[in-house]
Amino acid sequence: MLAGHLGDEAAARAGIGNPSAVVRASALGALARLGALDDGALVAALGDPDWGVRRRACELAATRPGVGLAAVLDDPEPLVVEMAAWALGEQGSNADVDALARVAAGHEDPLCREAAVAALGAIGDERGLPAVLAALDDRPAVRRRAAAALAAFDDPAADDGLRRCLTDRDWQVRQVAEDLLGIDPA
Repeated sequence: MLAGHLGDEAAARAGIGNPSAVVRASALGALARLGALDDGALVAALGDPDWGVRRRACELAATRPGVGLAAVLDDPEPLVVEMAAWALGEQGSNADVDALARVAAGHEDPLCREAAVAALGAIGDERGLPAVLAALDDRPAVRRRAAAALAAFDDPAADDGLRRCLTDRDWQVRQVAEDLLGIDPA
């Protein structure tokens, strides 16, 4: 970590091959801070045996659309999948909408489903709308995220989904729908 703050690129690069996963993850951050992190190093880190390194690589890939993350959506560690979904939303490319929709619809971890739904909303590609609408039947946190994601879609089905949210049993889902539809509950 100090290498990134002290401008020591050589030390940061050396950390990439360190036996300690914490050091490898920190080295990625140090290289990013120095402006010396390349896409190749991130792609290599996505295959690291340690999930913490893979998660950090996903986080850093959020601003690097050249780093493909779709394959990481199948990672065995849910925290890596969640970060990959978030990063894909930040990248904003519609290339991975189908993969995100698959995670939103069927991942066993609700945090992963929630992140995928949020990413679909951030991207706003119409192919993601069915998965976002289906998420309105998920757990409360996923439903809240789905309601917010519907704002990205200019489609009557999205408006219908928001109106459906007005009667959701979770008050926060109802609040999101009221806000997006411009309804004053008073």
